[in-house]
Amino acid sequence: MKMKKWLAPVLSLSLLLPALAGTQSVRAESMKPSAETPAVELRAGLDYLLSEHFTLAVVSMTKAYDGTSDAAAAQTALNQNAKDMVPAIASIYGEAGAKEFDRIFAAHNGYTDKYVTAVKGKDMMGQTAARNELEAFAKEFGSFLGSATEGNLPAAAAQDVVRTHEKQVLEVFDSYAAGNYKAAYSEFREGLGFMFGVSDALAGAITTQYPSKFDNTRSDTPAGDLRSALNHLAAEHYALAVLSMQKGFEKSPAYSALLEAQEGNTNDFTAAISSIYGAEGGAAFKQVWTGDHIFAQDVIVKAALSGDMAAITKARAKLDTFSTEFGKFLGSATGQNLPTEGATAAVAAHEKLVLEAFDIYQTTNKTGLFDSFRKGYSFMFGVGKALGGAIVTQKPELFQVKPPVTQPENPNNVTTIWFQLGNKTAQINGKNAMMDVAPYVKNGTTFVSLRTLTNTLGADVKYVPSNKTVELKLGNDKVVFWLGKNVIQVNGANVTLDAVVHIKDGRTQVPLRFIAEWLGWNVNWNGSNQSATLTKAM
Repeated sequence: MKMKKWLAPVLSLSLLLPALAGTQSVRAESMKPSAETPAVELRAGLDYLLSEHFTLAVVSMTKAYDGTSDAAAAQTALNQNAKDMVPAIASIYGEAGAKEFDRIFAAHNGYTDKYVTAVKGKDMMGQTAARNELEAFAKEFGSFLGSATEGNLPAAAAQDVVRTHEKQVLEVFDSYAAGNYKAAYSEFREGLGFMFGVSDALAGAITTQYPSKFDNTRSDTPAGDLRSALNHLAAEHYALAVLSMQKGFEKSPAYSALLEAQEGNTNDFTAAISSIYGAEGGAAFKQVWTGDHIFAQDVIVKAALSGDMAAITKARAKLDTFSTEFGKFLGSATGQNLPTEGATAAVAAHEKLVLEAFDIYQTTNKTGLFDSFRKGYSFMFGVGKALGGAIVTQKPELFQVKPPVTQPENPNNVTTIWFQLGNKTAQINGKNAMMDVAPYVKNGTTFVSLRTLTNTLGADVKYVPSNKTVELKLGNDKVVFWLGKNVIQVNGANVTLDAVVHIKDGRTQVPLRFIAEWLGWNVNWNGSNQSATLTKAM
C-alpha cells in the first residue's frame, strides 16, 4: 500500500515551494527511515510553535470580542508563545538574530488586538489602520526571514506566506464576529493546516542553510511528512475538543459549528489511518474514536449544565474505557511498536488534560486555564512523535527516502519519458526517477507537476512575485501561467486551456498533453495500464 501524499499538511504556499524544490541534500537511499532525525525534530518544533501561535491568535481575538473573563489570559498566552520562539531562533541565528526576531514578531500580536477593538466599535478607520500595520509586519518579517535564511526562503515568498497567515486569522475572526460560525471554524481548520505547511518550508530552508547542524538530514522525508500530519491531526483535535466544550458550556450558537469541525477532524484522521492500514483499519479506528470519546465529551458538557453528577461520572468512565480501547487499537495496529500499555497511558493523559481545561473553565476566575491549554496542546506533539515513529518502524518500506527528479545533464539526450497515473516513479530513457507528485486525472484531464515535467524536459520555471505568476521558458519561448485560470500566455498571446491550472500538494499542476506538446514532445497514451509515453518530436 502506498503512502498517500495528502497525509502531509495542507500546503497552500503554492509558489514558495518551487523556490525551495530540490535544494536539500539527500542521504543514501538505503538509509533506514526515521521520524526522529535532527531535521524532522526541527520541523516538529516549528509545527508546535507556529500552529499554537495561530490557535492562540484566533482564541484571543474571539474571546476579546465576546468580552469573556479569560480574554486577557488568552492574550498573555499568545504573547508567551512568541517569547517561547526566541530561544529556538537564538539556537540557530544567535542572540542578535533572536533579538531582532523578538522585536518584529512580538509587536504584531498587538495589531490583532487593535483590530478586535475596531470591529467591536464599528470603527472602519481603526480596522484599516490595523490591517495596514499587519501588512507592514508581513513585509518586515518576510524580509527578516529572507535575510536570516540567506535567501533559502526568499523574502518575497516569505512576505506572501506571512500575509496569507494574517489574512487567514482575520478571516476566521470576521466570520466569527458576523455570527457565521460554520465558516469561522472551517476557516480555522484551513488556517491551522497552513501553519504546518509554513513549518515544512521554513524547516527546509534552515536545514538547507545549515546542513551540518542537522546531520545532513532532510525535514521533508516521507517519515517527516507522516509525523507532521499526525502532529496536525492530533493538535487540531485537542484544540477543537477544548473549544467545543467551552462553547457548549456557554450555550453558544458556535457549539454546533465546533462539533461539525470535530467531525471533519475525525474524518481526516480516519482517512489517514485508512491510507496506512486499509479501509478496515480506518473503520475500526473511527468506531473506537467516536463512540466513548467525542460523544462522551458532549454528554459531560450537558451534564455539567444540568448539574447531573451521576451523568458526569458515567461519561468520564466512558472516557476511561475509550483510553483502554484506543490504546489496544493502537498497540494492535502498530504491531506493538507502540506498546498497548504506553498507548493507553498516553490517551488517558490526553483525556485528563482535556477535562482539566474544562474543569478550570467552569470556575469563576479560570486561573491556570491557558497554562493547562498550552500543556495539553503541546502534549499532542508527543503523540505525533510516538505514533509516527511506531508506524515508520513497522512499515519502513512506505517511508524510504528517494532522490527527487533532477534536470538531466544534457536534456537533448533524453528521448523517452514514461509516466503512470498514481505512480511517483517515472522512467527517463528507461531509468527510474522519482517525481514530487504522481500524475492524476481531474475532470478528464491528466495533470502533472510543472516542476517535475519541466526539470525532466529541460525547461526553466520560476515564480514572479510582483504579479504572482509562474513563467516557463525553453529557448526563446515563454509560457505564463496564472493559478486558478484556464487562460495562459504563450509568447505574448493568450491561449485557452481545457482545464484550470491549480495547486496540489504544494506544486503547480498543469495539463500534461498541452505542456509536453508545447515543449516539442509527442504524447502516446496506454489505456491498459494508465500510462503516457513522451517521445521527442523530430
